[in-house]
Amino acid sequence: MKEEKKQKKKEPKTTTPSVSPPQAFLVHLVCGLGLAAPLWVAHNLFSLTLVSDPSSTLRLIWVVKTVVMILVYSSFRQNPEQCSYSRAVGRGILALPVGALVSALGAMALGAPVGSQYLAKTINWSLFMSSLTVICARGFCIWLIMDRLATDICTYQVRPNGALEYMICIPAHGAIIGGWLGAWPMPLDWERPWQEWPICVTYGAIMGYLVSTIASFGFVVAHRRHRLKGD
Repeated sequence: MKEEKKQKKKEPKTTTPSVSPPQAFLVHLVCGLGLAAPLWVAHNLFSLTLVSDPSSTLRLIWVVKTVVMILVYSSFRQNPEQCSYSRAVGRGILALPVGALVSALGAMALGAPVGSQYLAKTINWSLFMSSLTVICARGFCIWLIMDRLATDICTYQVRPNGALEYMICIPAHGAIIGGWLGAWPMPLDWERPWQEWPICVTYGAIMGYLVSTIASFGFVVAHRRHRLKGD
């Protein structure tokens, strides 16, 4: 019994930084600007749009968005005493191609076009989706998120736990759902240029991400009030 107590004492405690509503608002504001700024630069400085040149526009967006997401979300890492800021940044960089591969395979499984003419578009779109979804989770602790996801699926409970997970999970889920909804007009016979892959899917992901950031902030505020009432 004594040996077990000693071992428990030696085990490092899992610490997670708390998030206040002003912090969550600032994070979502910075991340939102990290999405809006490259779109503005592409349109006003380079005369690029998702319709006219999807690959170049997406490339500019995911590069800027990745930098912003990694720098911001690496501050909200699990066990900051054991995982330094630079290490969290490194994890975010390594997570980018992993998330892109998962996004590409998922898109192709759901009917995304395959071919050399679509290769550049698919690569840049996949990196863009990875910057919206996987990067933030990796800066925190992607293994914790994946473990919670597996647990939630097995127990039929898909609900974030705490303000930090609300801030991380809801925008990521919103981007995925928005991209899925955005793909619906693609097979329709409207013959519109924005129906081509991956333009409408990208617009859907952007709208889903922005709407879910607002919802995420609302959940953070509600969680904060619930905790204050409980105390």
